[in-house]
Amino acid sequence: MTAGHMEAEIDGFLEEFRGRMQEIAKMQRQRVKLTATASTRDKAVSVTVNANGVVIETKFSDRVGEMSYDQIAKAVTRLAQQAADEVFSRSKEIAAPLREQQARLPKLSDVIEGMPDVENEIPLEPPVSLAPPGSPERAKDDEHMTFTDVESYDHRNAEPGKIVTGDAW
Repeated sequence: MTAGHMEAEIDGFLEEFRGRMQEIAKMQRQRVKLTATASTRDKAVSVTVNANGVVIETKFSDRVGEMSYDQIAKAVTRLAQQAADEVFSRSKEIAAPLREQQARLPKLSDVIEGMPDVENEIPLEPPVSLAPPGSPERAKDDEHMTFTDVESYDHRNAEPGKIVTGDAW
């Protein structure tokens, strides 16, 4: 391969990379503008979330007075979850073309023999619970982190001046 040919190949790669970065930036600009709103059937309660699923507006109509506080609280929670699902679904739609392009690219193991595929090595995050704090669903899934490969150190026997202490620690 000649130096000129290699330079042209690198220039082509860089141009493709720049184009992809512009596509990603465009998709990001589209995604951050997303909002979704969910309402009760009678429009007594409406909740709007931003692209990150954060509630940015909650509205009550005159009919909300016919609801109990418990009904209002449950409606707001349920509607916020529905709106967040909608906005996350639309975010996936925006990113779909990029994921399709990425799926067509060769895997690292195809390029470098013996190299593991990173996608297969990253553990999947478990689903996030929608149950309220203190509910039985949260209690049963509550696994305490346990570290088994650790050293123990008795700080009571440390030499003075050899340990770090202070309010910041």
